[in-house]
Amino acid sequence: MGQALALAQTVLYITAPNPRVGCVIVRDGRVLGQGATQPPGGPHAEICALRDAAARGESVAGATFYVTLEPCSHYGRTPPCVDAVVAAAPGRVVVAMGDPNPQVNGSGLARLRAAGIPVTTGVCFQEALELNAGFAARMSRGTPWTWIKMAASLDGRSALHSGMSQWITGAPARADGHAWRARADVVLTGMGTVSKDDPQLTVRDVAVPRQPRKAVVDGRLQISESARLFDGAEVWLFTAHDDPVKAARLARRNARVIVLPGPEPGRVDLAAMMRWMARNHVNEVHVEAGAGLAGALLSADCVDEIVAYVAPVLLGDALGMVKLPMLSHLDGARRFDFVDVHAVGKDVRLRGRFPDRWQTLQTAATPR
Repeated sequence: MGQALALAQTVLYITAPNPRVGCVIVRDGRVLGQGATQPPGGPHAEICALRDAAARGESVAGATFYVTLEPCSHYGRTPPCVDAVVAAAPGRVVVAMGDPNPQVNGSGLARLRAAGIPVTTGVCFQEALELNAGFAARMSRGTPWTWIKMAASLDGRSALHSGMSQWITGAPARADGHAWRARADVVLTGMGTVSKDDPQLTVRDVAVPRQPRKAVVDGRLQISESARLFDGAEVWLFTAHDDPVKAARLARRNARVIVLPGPEPGRVDLAAMMRWMARNHVNEVHVEAGAGLAGALLSADCVDEIVAYVAPVLLGDALGMVKLPMLSHLDGARRFDFVDVHAVGKDVRLRGRFPDRWQTLQTAATPR
């Protein structure tokens, strides 16, 4: 299963909106075939592994299939993988996590069992879910898995009062941050960051076969039509202000304006934005934004994780990472579980996750 997970890791950037899946077929400790899910429309991991075994001249009857996700049992862009697995007559199928897609959700495992094939589930479950948290979230709750990437000093400051923040962390941490950008389907920022930094929002420090989509929360549709992020790739602009004339001009820059007004004037309905992205097949959202949007997303319950890079430096009187309402009691604090602490160059990457959101995801992906 570890080898199947490693195969799934190799397709981290290319399978969306499909999950990242690996499959290894083994008999007597020898690999007969292996594969990973290809880009949408291409074969899934089980089919790739079966084709690999056939190319090697191997018979897989009676062998053990290790697959990181329950074989699909429905017709989508490709036929059901479970039919091909059953036809191959394996001796056993070992599955890491269930498929929370309502069109599957246990039916793939049921088909295997009905065919008399022994099934073992839950092997390396957590590792498989880490690879496919976004897919599981979109399928089970109708919103993407979303993290906010932050960079801060040891005293929790993200920029000077002048707005200067380049660079608090070192080059290795910035490159690691680009790896997190690369795995996401969407890189999201706010109008304040666009105005101050004029970012490109592209992946530059990691070799990738595709760039994630760029998106901006711009409540009053004030974005400059000459912003650097308009580089030919489609950009999503979420706004509360309906301006068909400007929207038409922005369309010529390949920008799509999505009007989602919230209850406050000039504010985007952030929860509706996340649901809209899920309906448009977004699994994972990487947020790089100022303290205002970061706080608004947290307040709107739109955040699952924080990915924070902390530098060994003190900035003193400077801007914080996030703007949230003042608390009157510690009981109101938003509490995370640390799930990873990792040295990156001279800096440290901390990952904090809302435990209840992860628990809900685990329940949705538990094999049936």
